[in-house]
Amino acid sequence: MKVGIVSDLHCNLQGLELALKAMGEIDELLCLGDSIFEYQFSNEVVARLKERSAHIIKGNHEEVFLSPAGERARLREGIDPALLRFLGEQPHRRSLDLGGKRLLLIHSTPWEPRGEYVHPHSPKLDRFGEADADIVLYGHTHCQVVRRIGSVLVINPGSAGDARDSRNGRQLSCAVLDTVSEEVRVIDYPDPRYEPRALLKR
Repeated sequence: MKVGIVSDLHCNLQGLELALKAMGEIDELLCLGDSIFEYQFSNEVVARLKERSAHIIKGNHEEVFLSPAGERARLREGIDPALLRFLGEQPHRRSLDLGGKRLLLIHSTPWEPRGEYVHPHSPKLDRFGEADADIVLYGHTHCQVVRRIGSVLVINPGSAGDARDSRNGRQLSCAVLDTVSEEVRVIDYPDPRYEPRALLKR
């Protein structure tokens, strides 16, 4: 089974579309949170994820937007109430059984309180190996990780919407996981908002 993974879209529909194109034919799509950005909502991004039957979780941006602090932002004209409700119904963590493997989807950390930025070289990454899962997938840092910790494969696809990882030249990225072989392919691509020719080349 091939699983496409995106995270931290931050309202970047073009970034999502390029990720979907780059990943090719996949059996399932996962979105690891922060599909929206601060106090902005994207009908287009949420609708596209819903259309693709993506397994979605909330990130910190959704949690703020859907909290009392985001009340005024939620009243902004143009937001589709059905899509807002759909996003609000998503959990902040999700366990899936795909291709015979137990996947844990989180945005930041498997432990509470959640919200820490666990970067690729943080010693706290070792704690992900304590999760009751075969594969742990997370986002939040916008930095790519593919690492086996004990019996647990840990994956962070980077960001498909807001590039911040200097290790890949601050490009957007997504990933494809083969659940049988546990092979992970991380795909880098330019942000079309800053390199419009990237859309024409694909």
